Amino acid sequence: MAAIPPAKDQWYVVHVLSGQEQKVKDRILRNAEAEELGDVVFDALVPTEMVSEIRRGKKTETKRKFFPGYIIVNMSLLTEDNRLVEKAWYFIKEMDGVIGFAGTKDIPIPMRTREVEGMLSQIKEREEHVRPAISFEVGDTVKVADGPFQSQTGIVEEIDPERGKLRVSVTIFGRSTPVELEYWQVERA
Repeated sequence: MAAIPPAKDQWYVVHVLSGQEQKVKDRILRNAEAEELGDVVFDALVPTEMVSEIRRGKKTETKRKFFPGYIIVNMSLLTEDNRLVEKAWYFIKEMDGVIGFAGTKDIPIPMRTREVEGMLSQIKEREEHVRPAISFEVGDTVKVADGPFQSQTGIVEEIDPERGKLRVSVTIFGRSTPVELEYWQVERA
């Protein structure tokens, strides 16, 4: 068994009712403060990302959870000798909207330090950068919704998720021509 991380470095994945992630997170933080459990519950996160997509012909940005049905809680749940801190255990287990700790039957296992660091940097990166909602595959027929080729249909030839661009083959003057477009400039045909 790996060494138990110090109290402040213990992070757990908590399974919650889908759609209740933010409410459960807020409830945990609010109740931890009200019940003076600041020495046990340190933080709770709902990992989200900003996603841009086209709705009714307009580019919109929305927040989307990238682990639906789960929240991440930083809390002291295990002692150094692998014993359960019961007040923390029952505090989370009896919270409205909580199903349980993910990936465990008896005693929850804290996330590894490198997993936590990777997850926290991923959360930070995804919240800072707007990511296009990718709903296209190579070979899909799309309609250009914006730009000089507006209302033209074409076939997706290439997808570049890093740059948020597509290469679409459109027919111009009877010839198939590859055109580079951003995700938000096209919609399903």
